[in-house]
Amino acid sequence: MIVQRRQFSSAFNRMTMMGWVTFSILLSITIGLCTFQPIQAEPPASDYVFGMSTALTGPASDLGENMKTGVLAGFDRANKQGGIRGKQLRLIILDDGYEPSRTTPNIRKLIEQDHVLGIIGNVGTPTAMAALPIIQEHQTLFFAPFTGAGILRKTPPDPTVINYRASYEEETAAMIDALITIGNIQPEQIAFFTQRDGYGDAGYTGGLMALKRHGLTQDQSILHVRYERNTLAVEDGLATLLLAPSLPKAVILVGAYAPCAKFIRLAREAGLETLFLNVSFVGSIPLASELGPKESRTIITQVVPHPLESSLPITQEFQADLHAYDPNRTPNFGSLEGYIAARILVQALLHANHPRTSQEVVSALEHLGTFDLGLERPLRLDASHHQASHQVWATRLQNGHVIPFHWHELPELLNGN
Repeated sequence: MIVQRRQFSSAFNRMTMMGWVTFSILLSITIGLCTFQPIQAEPPASDYVFGMSTALTGPASDLGENMKTGVLAGFDRANKQGGIRGKQLRLIILDDGYEPSRTTPNIRKLIEQDHVLGIIGNVGTPTAMAALPIIQEHQTLFFAPFTGAGILRKTPPDPTVINYRASYEEETAAMIDALITIGNIQPEQIAFFTQRDGYGDAGYTGGLMALKRHGLTQDQSILHVRYERNTLAVEDGLATLLLAPSLPKAVILVGAYAPCAKFIRLAREAGLETLFLNVSFVGSIPLASELGPKESRTIITQVVPHPLESSLPITQEFQADLHAYDPNRTPNFGSLEGYIAARILVQALLHANHPRTSQEVVSALEHLGTFDLGLERPLRLDASHHQASHQVWATRLQNGHVIPFHWHELPELLNGN
């Protein structure tokens, strides 16, 4: 009886010890699984899946629709040519209404639930600022956002943020260099009307940097008026400008098309004959539509060539591919930018060795080096250079249309001709 009890006790101890060992192993596995690791996107065998959070509603909806259309036209071209070694390109699109509070959950869903290989074509600076912490957390590609903000153009660059377009600093520098060197305007004769957020701040800061290169010593000598994002409340800013001791000869606008159009229209009604200059984000076609055929002293800088007037190879291919994708769409600046972004991404994927993670797509883009897509100048991407283009084109409004403009024509425009 004592022997049986001892045998039972020994067996019980062995079972208890085995249980604790098993429990410890399971616990260590569970802890290991719970340790955070950046989510690695692994697309289905038949697809390369990318995501887009953009403005499909609200005052910037034209920009979002155009960017979306351009990317899809570029993807459609690649898919019709056999895709990426047989795999198709797919885009998951979510609407954020140009509101950062909606961008954050959209980006999390795209990365954490849809497992996209990267985000492409985000529209806007404030929305990009909302997306950036999540992008950095998961080390996910953030490619070709529709913004020229400096926060996305750091030195050295953010590891997974890669831009196509020229910066707002480069756009405003092109304006200011021309106004001062060709138009003979003094720095203090240039004013700013900007959106009160990161987008407006980026344009204004870039403009100030350019003005300081031309001798500006005091920021306070530059008139700067603002309006709230997603509103048309421009009256206070216009009143401040009209009541200034001396009226500016040029006003640089950094905003969305609807408030900018209202500001320009009310200024003209008040008798202000100054020259207005807008950065590319404004949306040239809707701005022209809002202002109508009478407005002829408004300039818009662009980060792509004119989609209808240019004879460059990329614009010819864009027109054909957009028509093949959707015959009812008219080529415009925003959709051309989205198309160029898609073409760059496709070229990187075609040169890569079956990338399966976001980091591998980033590496593929960085290995493009100097390459030519049929623009006026070669593009460049590498590990230390995360902005493909630095080129700025100029356009102006005439008879309700957007036409190419050359800076040497500036004196004539300033004189009201």
